Amino acid sequence: MTETAASRGLIGALEAIAADAPDEGISLGEFVDALGERAFGVILFAMALPVSIPFLYGVPQIMSLPMMALSVQMALGHDEPWLPARFKSRPVSKAALTRMARGGRKWFGWLEALARPRLLILSGPSAERIVGGIFMLFCASIMVPLPATNTTPGIALAIAALGLLTRDGLLILAGLVLGTVWITLLLLLGSALVDVIRDFIQSVL
Repeated sequence: MTETAASRGLIGALEAIAADAPDEGISLGEFVDALGERAFGVILFAMALPVSIPFLYGVPQIMSLPMMALSVQMALGHDEPWLPARFKSRPVSKAALTRMARGGRKWFGWLEALARPRLLILSGPSAERIVGGIFMLFCASIMVPLPATNTTPGIALAIAALGLLTRDGLLILAGLVLGTVWITLLLLLGSALVDVIRDFIQSVL
């Protein structure tokens, strides 16, 4: 990120992007460019935010394939993230950007404030390739066309990506455990679990 964005934190930068976006929104490529830094953790965290929001339809589907592409690159050991032109051209509305920033502040603002470098072995180059492989499973779960299947793996991916960004191995581990448990339960219980999660989220909102 630029020095200004870094000084206000990643979530603060997302809020600024949403505020500055034109009424018609921006492309996914413009969104990524506005983040400034090209690290996998930065981009994946930003993309995971709308995926984490319950009952936000359309945007998770827009984000899931680019997130999968980035996860594959991580697993292959690439140093810099890259997105194909067809992904960069996808539109993201101003309303979606605003909701993304608000959700990030509401659900992850406190976590960003607490993050700090620890368990550094989990954020090293070798570990990052393993994390990328696990992220691929999370992204595959997000693509499942069932209600509420995006929220839990999206949150897990956001937590782990924030850990990569801040070199906080504890956050990386927490995100990986959460996502792995979700996928295991989804495979074992299927749509019954989805119905329980959906009903719970609706009762909370």
